[in-house]
Order: sequence, then structure tokens, then C-alpha cells
Amino acid sequence: MTTESPRYAVNLSMLFTELPLLQRPAAAKEAGFDAVEFWWPFSSAVPADSQVDEFVAAVDEAGVQLIGLNFFAGDMPSGDRGLVSWPARSAEFRDNIDVTVGIGERLGCRAFNALYGNRTDESTPVAQDEVAAENLALAARAAARIDGIVLVEPVSGAPRYPLLTAADVIRVIDRVEAASGVGNVKFLCDLYHLDVNGDDVAAAIEAYADRVGHVQIADSPGRGEPGTGTLDIDGHLAALAAHGYRGYVALEYKPTAGTLEGLSWLPSAARSSATRV
Repeated sequence: MTTESPRYAVNLSMLFTELPLLQRPAAAKEAGFDAVEFWWPFSSAVPADSQVDEFVAAVDEAGVQLIGLNFFAGDMPSGDRGLVSWPARSAEFRDNIDVTVGIGERLGCRAFNALYGNRTDESTPVAQDEVAAENLALAARAAARIDGIVLVEPVSGAPRYPLLTAADVIRVIDRVEAASGVGNVKFLCDLYHLDVNGDDVAAAIEAYADRVGHVQIADSPGRGEPGTGTLDIDGHLAALAAHGYRGYVALEYKPTAGTLEGLSWLPSAARSSATRV
């Protein structure tokens, strides 16, 4: 019996960072990938039209498919982890929605990751969760116009980020669905974050596989490429596939050496979704 291998995509905000951002799509194509994803690639929620055009052109001209894009998440290097639940910056997130979905429409991307945001001192958790539900519903309705989905994920390494487990994420999605009726907010199953946060990854997959809209991988501990840690990545991907997941598996890890050297774990023939068996 032949088992279909995963469709891999490469996260170009984590890999190929030896190169300027706009050169990374072509480098990914040269390395054998035909699908890529990005965190928000600009420093502001609403970049200049010329910046957006340059980004779109870089992806388009490289001949790769953009399969995932984050909404603006604030200053990530300084510790921000999203604006969705941040009342004081809610307007920024809302202004960013149409820009993000617009890029997706131009490039055929239909999955948009909304980082929930850290807890803040100036707002209560209750108030933040109310704002988050409203913002996720707005984003979901915008994405639905192009048959897209909005993703919510657990995050590790951010002490004030409240979504640590699969159950935490599902509670948020359930709240949004109950309050607004949208049905296109999905669970981003990041195997690394779940494991580092102490969740039972196998149990989470068993319980919530039907809610998964996207999968990302890195080994644990360390967040390096598969084979550098102890996480049963192959086993978890097989379980997801057995439950019917047929979407992309994005490589969102920190290469332990250079990107190309670190890709030795993945044969060139397995990098293109067009060649999987």
C-alpha cells in the first residue's frame, strides 16, 4: 500500500533568511519548492502600494504558490505576537485585513494566520477576548469573499500569549463561530508549539483533526529541522493524514546551519507538491 507523502511548503520568514526577503521566493524555487508562506512581510499594517506590488511580483515571478500569509502582528522582534486581542491597536488590525486578503486574492493564497496577541496591562482578559472574537469574525468574513480561511494557532516562548494548547485555540474558534456564525476560522496545528507548551500532540490531533486548516512543523526541543530533536513529526503527520488532512505542511523552523545545508533531511524530489507519491 502506497502512502501519500505530505505536500510541503517552506516558510520564507524562517528559512532562506540569508537572503533579502524579496529574493527568497526564487531561492525556494531553485531548491525545489513550489509552495511558500510568509509572516507579514512589511513593517506596518498598511504598507505603500509600491511595497505590496514588489512583494507580489517577487512571488509571482519566482513561479511559486503563496499558500499562507500572516496578518500584521506588530513588532515581532520586540515581543509582539499579534493585534487580534489588543484593544488599543484593534484599528490597526482592522485596517490590515483588506490589505492582507487583497494580497491573497492577487496571489491565489487562501489561508491567513491571525496571531491572537499577548495579554496587556491596560485591558482585562475578558475585554481582550471580546475584541478578539469581533476581529476574527471581521477577518473571516473578508477571507470568505475569496473562499479563504483564517487560522488561529498556539504559540510558545511568549509568556503573555494566552493560547498554549489545541484546546485553547478551539475555545476561541468556538466562541467566534457561536457569536458571529462564521465557519471559516480554523486551527493552525503547529506541532512544535504544541509540544513545547506541554500539550499532548497525539491527543490533540485525535480530538481536533477535523478543525485543522493548516500544519506547521519544527523539531522539539530547539525548533530546528526534523531530526534535530525528539518530536515524532512523521508519526503526527501520518495521524493527521489518517484523519483526512490533505493540506500543506509548512517548514517553519530555524535551520541549525544554512538553509540549504539544513534541508538534507528532505530529498529534493519530496519538496515539490507536484512530485509527491
